[in-house]
Order: sequence, then structure tokens, then C-alpha cells
Amino acid sequence: MQFSDYQFKYNTIRLWRSDAGVLELVMHTRGGEAKWGTSTRSLHAELGQCFADIARDRDNKVVIITGTGEAFCHQRDDEEGPHETSLAAMWERILEEGQALLENLLAIPVPVIGAVNGPATIHAELAVLSDIVLAADHAVFADLAHVPNGVVPGDGVHTVWPMLLGPNRGRYFLLTGEQISAAEAQRLGVVAEVLPLDQLMPRARELATRLAQNPARMLRHTRAVLVRHLRKRMADELGFGLGAEALAMLTV
Repeated sequence: MQFSDYQFKYNTIRLWRSDAGVLELVMHTRGGEAKWGTSTRSLHAELGQCFADIARDRDNKVVIITGTGEAFCHQRDDEEGPHETSLAAMWERILEEGQALLENLLAIPVPVIGAVNGPATIHAELAVLSDIVLAADHAVFADLAHVPNGVVPGDGVHTVWPMLLGPNRGRYFLLTGEQISAAEAQRLGVVAEVLPLDQLMPRARELATRLAQNPARMLRHTRAVLVRHLRKRMADELGFGLGAEALAMLTV
């Protein structure tokens, strides 16, 4: 896989790579702040495929994931809804995409830096599963896509947040829609550094460039060691969670 094979492949993702091998993945919706849709042209559909392409490109040495403008992802995209005529047909696709999102993210074989450029209230786990998590000082973290909307939090958040926050705080976070500030997320160990927005990407690039100076083989084996337990947990728990999420919606 060559960078040119996928650089301009996606509707909702801008990709750029430095000479040092630092790949920047920027989520967007029609050029503006990223919104979460469920069509076949949405972030939900494209991110998992993009992560797989990135993983197959051996010229990538470090990956930075961020959003556009002043938000990571905190709104739904009403223009990109499902095309299927039934929930059953939609969920067959959503299950596949949901597994690809997190399994392919964790399958990226090089270090990943999450640069949270603002509110991350929908699928914030995509950022906090990074090896290094940086956040703008106005960022907040929440899971507003599930329980606050009557949806089972089964697409990986049920694993990620209790793991990061602790079992009791994690369950409280998911069940109440609690919003955690960047400063509180740093205190809890979810975020490594909190910075003004204009310093966020320069810091992410600084860290990425420093890491990229290491031998490629060292970076790949380090990433494998760091995410091994995460990949195992996702393999054990993600399918069950997505199934529970689908079953609750299909039986309403």
C-alpha cells in the first residue's frame, strides 16, 4: 500500500504525511468540524477503512489523529443518515463498521497520537485509545451518543471508559452523560498534556517527529507491546457489546 493509493480516497478524512513519516489524519464534515453520521459516506463508514489503509502502508512511522476547527467530534450529521429501509439491514452494516473502527485503529502498527482539538462527546474513545493523548484546554470528554439517547453503550465505550476511569467512575460516566473537562481528564490520567488550541498541533508534531527518528522496527514492536492487551479486550468484548446495542434497538 502506497500513500498515493489512499491519500484522497475519503470524503470525511484529510491525510498528509511529512518527509519524516508522520501521517496526520484530520476528520471533517464537508470541510468543516467533524460530525458523526451513519451513511456509507460518513465518518462511521470511512474511519475503519482508513485505519486499515494506514496500517498497510509501511512508510508510516507515527500517526496523529485530530479534528477540524475547534471540535474533535460533538455533533451528529443529519445529512448523512442510513440509506437502509429497515433497522435490521442497517445494523448488519453498522456492526461491521463498528468492529472495524476500533479493531483497525488498534491494528495500526506504529505509535498513535490523539490531538483532541475541542469537545469530544461522540466517539471520544477514538482519541483516548491513542498512545499519547493531548487536549486543547477547551476540550471536554463525554459519551453523549449512547445512554443519553436511549442507546446501549456497546460499541467499545463499555470497555474503554471503565478501563481508563476505573470501573465505578467509568460506569457513572457512561450512564449519566457526564462531561469531563480537559483539566479533569489530565488529573484522571486520561490525557497527558493540556495546551492552548494554537499550541496543540505544534506539540503533537514535535512529539511525533521525535518518535519518528527511531528505527521503524523499534516503533512497530513498541506499538505491538503497548496495545496487545487492548486488542485482546476488544476481541473479547466488542462483538458482544455491539450485539447488545443492536438487539436493544431492534426490539424497541
